Amino acid sequence: MEKTKCLIIGSGPAGYTAAIYTARANLSPVLYEGIQPGGQLTITTEIENFPGYPQGVSGLAMMEDLKQQALRFGTDVRAGVVTACDLSQQPYRLTIDDSTEIATDTLIICTGATAKYLGLPDEQKYAGKGVSACATCDGFFYRKKTVAVVGGGDSACEEAIYLAGLASKVYLIVRKDHLRASQIMQDRVFAHPKIETLFNTNTRGLFGDPFVEGAHLVRFMGEQNEEKFDIAIDGFFLAIGHQPNSAIFKHYLEVNEQGYIKTQWGTTRTCLPGVYAAGDVADPHYRQAVVAAGMGCIAAMEAERFLNK
Repeated sequence: MEKTKCLIIGSGPAGYTAAIYTARANLSPVLYEGIQPGGQLTITTEIENFPGYPQGVSGLAMMEDLKQQALRFGTDVRAGVVTACDLSQQPYRLTIDDSTEIATDTLIICTGATAKYLGLPDEQKYAGKGVSACATCDGFFYRKKTVAVVGGGDSACEEAIYLAGLASKVYLIVRKDHLRASQIMQDRVFAHPKIETLFNTNTRGLFGDPFVEGAHLVRFMGEQNEEKFDIAIDGFFLAIGHQPNSAIFKHYLEVNEQGYIKTQWGTTRTCLPGVYAAGDVADPHYRQAVVAAGMGCIAAMEAERFLNK
């Protein structure tokens, strides 16, 4: 069985930043890229809010920059997915692709979170062409345009309000006859002149060539008074939640009700010594690349201090 001082799982901003710091500290980290090399940013067309790129940068290009920086300092970057783990004792043992076993003194988990989608084929068709799961990331591109947000919770209301500060009109598409959001968020949505809430409404599909130009909707789906109609939109935002990629670790680590790995306040430390969680897998609130990178830095520094002790 192979043995390493530091194993990093995931290749988004958190994973590669952790790799850069641990490699520069001579920890000879091994990084497995996971199911989506480069993380969620690789499906983002343009990033304008990450420091250091004044003209903006594509998600693929930025993640390649981070990867090359990690490689420069000696990170052993490998393709592979963790399929099993034993965190019951140190050194911690993980299985890659159901075959390779590796033991590690410290483990940095940066497996991210996956945005929940409605399951429509059009969501994949228009990925990067009008469909987004992050208003903070992509809202800027829809200034003075018309957009739709799908969801009925606090996150959906927050995204609708954020987008209303940029767009000319925002449709909030709600499957039920009410919002699940807190009362103060509901009040803000209903009071905003740019937001129109469509209750009892489901999305059937999207249309446009090559970018999103509208959505096919149905009100009171399956009932006698079912009504099909279209709306003209330029952007379609999903706000129905995220699924943290933590299932394989939850038998050993504490997670919240949504599955996000719990860390000690102000740190990336989990309930196990030498095990750290950084990025979206441990962040249900911000989900930003720059925040994930910062958490990766913290995890790396904590891993180094742990090993030095």
